[in-house]
Amino acid sequence: MNAIHFIREYIRHPRSVGAVIPSSRQLAKQIATPIYFDKASCIIEYGAGTGVFTQELILNKRPETLLLVIEANESFYKTLQSKYGHLEKVHIIHGSAEHVAQYIRQYEVPKVDYVVSGLPFTSLPGALSSLILGQTAEVLGQEGKFITFQYSKVKHNFFRTFFADIQIKKVNCNVPPAYVFTCSL
Repeated sequence: MNAIHFIREYIRHPRSVGAVIPSSRQLAKQIATPIYFDKASCIIEYGAGTGVFTQELILNKRPETLLLVIEANESFYKTLQSKYGHLEKVHIIHGSAEHVAQYIRQYEVPKVDYVVSGLPFTSLPGALSSLILGQTAEVLGQEGKFITFQYSKVKHNFFRTFFADIQIKKVNCNVPPAYVFTCSL
């Protein structure tokens, strides 16, 4: 069901969905690897889609860790809300990542430990990508990390304009294979 839902949304919104099928469990595990769950007080996820990364974050986070999931696609938002909206310390937000500073103020979060992103920066408009990454750098704590994946390294230099240190790992067990970027200020 997730794959069919995902394909339908990709056909409707190819620039904002960015993939034909959901990410693999192996990619989700690699996305979660840089996160020190025992120390995290707030994790944010952008572009959760059907919740592959969300599930991994929920399985690993402490009960007291706040997870804010921001999803712009209404259909995906409704799916995420029905799957995870009842969980304590998990909030599903129907909105855009460019407004992340507003959302953390709403939940009284001073700084964010980790931002995990499933956004397709390659297909998003450049101005929107810059706004999202600028806001992300603003809300992250000094030790915070921005973790995203892309299907190529083409955005590496673009990410460098916002983050000083970037580690890249390739995940072959995904269709198509993907690169995980772990970015620090």
